[in-house]
This record gives sequence, structure tokens and C-alpha cells, in this order.
Amino acid sequence: MAPNEQARQHHDELFPGHTSTLAVTDPELIEYFDNFAFDEVLRYGTLDTRTRLMVQLAALIAVQGLSEYRVMLGAALTVGVTPVEVKEIVYQAVPYVGMGKVFDFLHATNDILTARGVALPLDGQSTTTPETRMEQGLAVQRTIVGAEVVDAMYAAAPADTAHIQRYLSGNCFGDHYTRGGLDLRTRELLTFAMLIAMGGCEPQAKGHVAANRNVGNDRAALLSVATQLLPFIGYPRTLNAIRLIDEVVPASDKE
Repeated sequence: MAPNEQARQHHDELFPGHTSTLAVTDPELIEYFDNFAFDEVLRYGTLDTRTRLMVQLAALIAVQGLSEYRVMLGAALTVGVTPVEVKEIVYQAVPYVGMGKVFDFLHATNDILTARGVALPLDGQSTTTPETRMEQGLAVQRTIVGAEVVDAMYAAAPADTAHIQRYLSGNCFGDHYTRGGLDLRTRELLTFAMLIAMGGCEPQAKGHVAANRNVGNDRAALLSVATQLLPFIGYPRTLNAIRLIDEVVPASDKE
């Protein structure tokens, strides 16, 4: 009883020389999970291997899958995801998942990078200053979300919550989206992955379906993300994600 040949090949590419202890203790589960996650699911979609691993890492942070994150981080580094990209995935999670949940993943990432001989801290990727973060953040927010949408959010905000809109522009977008290391299209895929993985964020996830479209990620890319996350986040959240994609970028939409 073992995973099929294609699943074994894909597994070996990600985890060379690794023998799973679960293959010994839970061989039936590992057989059909590996056949599904490392063969059947991989036949679908447009994501390259590096991007697939990056969105999976983002989703694992969102679902708090620390042990699986450690395993998949090793795989990501093996297939060429760079230390800077890995750190940017973790940093990108802070405004969406919250530091309370990201904290352990940051330490795990540092431990794994250090064990692989990567010197920390890495080269800085910030492109803003305390004086420019608001202006630059608002500019990139208008690019991603849409100028009319952002202006409407500001106009509709009551006086006692207007500070949240400023935080979104200056912190979420100004401190994070303006950083180097990842382009906007990749950052939006990561954000979408985190929001659908967390669940309960459907309004925000729907907004980021539209934002992904605005930066050039089409329906096929978003369906690819949802599909590649399925083995790690389950069917309910994947189906919710597909419903949101259908609402914003329906199958009949000729992008």
C-alpha cells in the first residue's frame, strides 16, 4: 500500500530523501492523501511550482498549521522559493491574520532559515518612510482596489471609524504592499489564499477577488489557487472561495 508513481515523483521533488513517519503509522491515509494532493490536484491549474508552494505557505499560516508549514517551507526552499520571498509571505500575513497568529510562524521561519545557513536579518525590503507610507500606501491601494472604491470607503466612513481607513492605507498597503521581494500580483494571490483559508472573511475575500482581477490575476489563476489549497484547507472553505470567484468573475466573463 503506497502512493502511486506520479505522487511519489512529485513528493520526492519536494522532499528529497524524506521518509514520512505517517506512512508507517497511517499508511492508508497517506496513500490516498498523497495520491490526491501530489498527483490528482497537481494536474489542474496554471500555477508554477514556486507560486503553488507560496500560496500554500500563506494558507497554512492562516489556518495555523504550524507543523505542516514547517514541512512545506522546506519544500518551498528546495524548489527555489527564496528566503526573501519566504519572509515576505510571513510579513504579508501580519495585516490579514494578525501578529498574534503570525508570531510562531515567524520564529519557525527564522529557525528553518538559520538551520539552512541563511544569515539573518535579510536585506531590508521596505520602500517607504514614516513620512511617505501614507501617500504611497494610498496610491498602491487605489491601484489594487480601485480609486473609486477607495474614495467611496473614505467618504462612507463615520468620523469615529475614519482612522481604520487611514490604517488600511498607511499600514496594510503603505507598510506591506509597497515592500520589495514580491510583486503586486503575487501579493494579491497570497492575500486571497489567506482570506479563503481563514474562513469567515467572505466580504474581504470577495473584494480581493476583484483586486486580483485588477492586477492581472484572472479567473483561471484564482481557481488554481483554490484548487491547490483544497487538500490543506478542506472542501467547505474551497467551495466558498469558488462561489465568490463565480460572483465576481463568472465563467462566462470574457476577460
